Amino acid sequence: MNNKLIDLKNITKAYGNNVVLDDLNLYIRENEFLTLLGPSGCGKTTTLRIMGGFEIPDKGQVIFDGKDITKLPPNKRQLNTVFQKYALFTHMTIAENIAFGLKIKKKSKAYIDDKIKYALKLVNLDGFENRYPDSLSGGQQQRIAIARAIVNEPKVLLLDEPLGALDLKLRQDMQYELIRLKNELGITFVYVTHDQEEALTMSDTIVVMNQGYIQQIGSPEKIYNEPENAFVADFIGESNIIPATMIEDRLVNILGVKFPCVDEGFGNNKPVDVVIRPEDIDLLEPGQGRIDGVVTNLIFKGVHYEMEVMANGYEWLVHSTDMFPVGKNVSISVDPFDIQIMNKPESEDEQAVTIDE
Repeated sequence: MNNKLIDLKNITKAYGNNVVLDDLNLYIRENEFLTLLGPSGCGKTTTLRIMGGFEIPDKGQVIFDGKDITKLPPNKRQLNTVFQKYALFTHMTIAENIAFGLKIKKKSKAYIDDKIKYALKLVNLDGFENRYPDSLSGGQQQRIAIARAIVNEPKVLLLDEPLGALDLKLRQDMQYELIRLKNELGITFVYVTHDQEEALTMSDTIVVMNQGYIQQIGSPEKIYNEPENAFVADFIGESNIIPATMIEDRLVNILGVKFPCVDEGFGNNKPVDVVIRPEDIDLLEPGQGRIDGVVTNLIFKGVHYEMEVMANGYEWLVHSTDMFPVGKNVSISVDPFDIQIMNKPESEDEQAVTIDE
């Protein structure tokens, strides 16, 4: 997994005065499922379009398999892109849609027919050759768009929010489908989404972006459990993010109360941000935990109850399979391993980047 397949070096891109990417550096390994995750306007789609050749960066290089392809047009790259709008040709059959790229490459009829059968089998749509796109559901159209990209045997499949137009159940089915395809084809997937759950479900590596900067790169587990800064913590799942003071190694003052933790190296009496996930909070009888409070809100979410607990002037978000009614006095307890300490950023859009080699 260590072979760098795509290497983006010092990529900068602006539209007028709006800098979308600012000196971005990122590499993607062979056979990796890498997801670019972030809110609208963070630069993730521009990054993907630069890889695909649909945009040229103002500065920087795109290196593919050791070669500089920065100025190469899309059809000369070993990458295929699947967009959110599937762009199937409505006047062509499914077979003709899939064969489109192969015909341009002047492949033989026998080769093309084989490829169509293979691709339709791969996306579980055998026998759809002679149907037209209008007769297919959104999920089926999406799979045809993926089949059309696969037959060109790209080394990399670029996917720009490809499941955005599908309903929840179909989206989840397609997530499993994409993981299966990646494993069967052994090609590299670069995936763009603003959906945290999608990123956590499918990726080997997640790149969290905001305002043209990379905020953090890591495995789904690392991004979720050890966010580098408040933006990442807040963007990936729900969190309690509380200003605190690191008293010394392994001891933090949260809302006036000392909590043991496992973090070291933040210095003494330093202001920090603390992240505590709602599912990592235990509610006990008053006096048994570290901070006493009262339940102010309760929602049943199916798998768990979501409660808000007012304690020491802060509204704590708590997820638990145990129900504590509104108005009940409780005490908050958190395991030291579940308290994540983060440096306070110097400014609003300061980068916090750690790249896991």
